[in-house]
Amino acid sequence: MIPRYSRPEMAKIWSEENFFDLCFKIEAYVVEAMAQKGQISEQAAKAIWVNGKFTVARIREIEQTTRHEFIAFLTALGESLGEDAKYVHKGLTSTDVLDTAFSVQLKSAGDILCQDISLLMETLRTKAIKYKDTLCMGRTHGMHAEPTTFGLKLLGFYEEFHRNLERLNRAREEVSVCAISGAVGNFANVDTFIEEYVARKLELTPEPVSTQVIPRDRFAMYFATLAVIASSIERLAVEIRHLQRTEVAEANEMFHKGQKGSSAMPHKSNPILSENLCGLARIIRSYATPALEDVALWHERDISHSSVERVIAPDSTIALDFALNRLNDIMSNLEVHEDKMLANIDLQKGLIYSQRVLLALVDKGLSREEAYKHVQSAAMEVWHSEKESFRAALEEDEKVLSLLTKDEITSLLDSSYYTRNIDKVFKRVLG
Repeated sequence: MIPRYSRPEMAKIWSEENFFDLCFKIEAYVVEAMAQKGQISEQAAKAIWVNGKFTVARIREIEQTTRHEFIAFLTALGESLGEDAKYVHKGLTSTDVLDTAFSVQLKSAGDILCQDISLLMETLRTKAIKYKDTLCMGRTHGMHAEPTTFGLKLLGFYEEFHRNLERLNRAREEVSVCAISGAVGNFANVDTFIEEYVARKLELTPEPVSTQVIPRDRFAMYFATLAVIASSIERLAVEIRHLQRTEVAEANEMFHKGQKGSSAMPHKSNPILSENLCGLARIIRSYATPALEDVALWHERDISHSSVERVIAPDSTIALDFALNRLNDIMSNLEVHEDKMLANIDLQKGLIYSQRVLLALVDKGLSREEAYKHVQSAAMEVWHSEKESFRAALEEDEKVLSLLTKDEITSLLDSSYYTRNIDKVFKRVLG
């Protein structure tokens, strides 16, 4: 299954042509290794590479009779090889070839996804540096908390995708294995040298202990990693959706000339790309569960995993490739409204500085409980619009004024306090 939004380089990995081409290469490398072991002539091995031909159409035609896809492939290939066909698939089982080809496909898909993440990281890094000192409102529970900077927000996402890149590299390495070990993995009819030779040619490593399949815990980890990356994409997409809300309006997706936001309301400009990413993340995450369930196969092998992997492998890698590129496009063209960020900081008339006042009163000798009571009381007066500002409410509290001068109160309501260590965090992450 190849979704319509797939990019050519990723879609090619999962095409039937590429899959059967990989199967042919694996079979030809096996014959090549047999020649090196002296089991067949080098001339016969070369003939496989030169004369081996097949078409997907012919494979599907034969499959109508065999009801076995891989035997149909071997039959179609054998039609072009004549007497040399007897050397192909000697001592192997179909899963030797199928699983090794699957590993190559996942590794290749992982290469593209790693490139996608690296590109996104560079965009996030550039934006984080640009907005390093841009004040904005930090929010907890969706409510105004304390000031931060937009650059620090983006730096957090940069670091998260850095972790994702490391995870994906590990997962990619974990599936980069080859199993050419025969019917139940005991090498009864195929020498271990054959597996090692094929692994070298495909830049894989031999599976230390296989049954008739490569153990599915490897692939489960791969798809679980894709699910984690999808969740990171959604977290950033949700942030953009919140910032684009009319009441917030601090950042928004670029609205292109001629673009329409709503069929009914011409004034609308909706965060449709970010919403799309949230939906795709749900799909990609959902594929982690069947991958985990594929781990528990019967004895040395059953085939219940095969139908699952034929769906989740192309779907999840193609969808994630699309999502990462879409997210990079969103972030590259993100419109940031610094004036609105400053306006939102002032929205609560200074209440966001309550912790600084609380700590200052504690430093002056009040218990935390008593200090909290005075600060909260002043805050409630502002909440109920009885005072024009937090400063005014504080300055009418006799206890507060007995401990803090008006100049000290003013200094406590300074947003620059919250950015004094931003450079340290950036240096820690970016060097």
